[in-house]
Amino acid sequence: MILAVDIGNTNIVVGGYQEGKFRFSVRLSTDPSRTSYEYAAMLENILGFYQLDFPSVEGAIVSSVVPPLSTALCQAVKLLCPGVEPMLVGAGMKTGLNIRIDNPKELGADLLAAAVGAMVKYPLPAIVVDLGTATKLMVIDENRCFLGGAILAGVGISLRALASNTAQLPDISLDSPVKQVIGTNTVDCMKSGTVLGAASMLDGMIQRYQEALGRTATVVACGGIAPAIVPHCRTEIILDDSLVLDGLLDLYRKNQR
Repeated sequence: MILAVDIGNTNIVVGGYQEGKFRFSVRLSTDPSRTSYEYAAMLENILGFYQLDFPSVEGAIVSSVVPPLSTALCQAVKLLCPGVEPMLVGAGMKTGLNIRIDNPKELGADLLAAAVGAMVKYPLPAIVVDLGTATKLMVIDENRCFLGGAILAGVGISLRALASNTAQLPDISLDSPVKQVIGTNTVDCMKSGTVLGAASMLDGMIQRYQEALGRTATVVACGGIAPAIVPHCRTEIILDDSLVLDGLLDLYRKNQR
């Protein structure tokens, strides 16, 4: 079994692949204060929940945008699986992509994994939308060239900014649905503006990207907030919860010693 771990600013996603087939994924809260032993205990509980044992783990790959946690998670894997040296996504890896941005070393590990996942799973060109702590868009052309993209404040950040920087706007949750586009009370107005506003932004950016490419592209979305936003988009968007993990598995295979 191969363990794939994606460390984000808000969540850590742990996935498992057995004989190349996806077995599970679990989302944990990111907490830089936890030690490697604490994360090892959490990993042990996860595998136990799915009735999997550690001797079956033959490899692991970790992508991280939280550097202090990279060491902790890699050490946690090594504590549970002696002899397994986790692969850390970074510069110099074989990716199958031609990274055309100004400084390829600036490309985040999560964006790289998502782009690789889109490249191996969907027809190109592709536009990838990652709705997490930040909202990120990226473009891969038909020649497997990573062209770049855009980064903006995530939906959660925007909501927290509204509540913390105003006197009368409350904290709200995205769990309940948007009732109507024209809100008639404070909460409904905030939900309409946040959810439908984000969906409209994605529609507009995707249209601009397609115009820049000069052709229609596959559009795929991932990230913890994607299920709340993508259904409200007017663009046809594939929702793929395992996109980053699938990209990590492909990176592991390409770089296995």
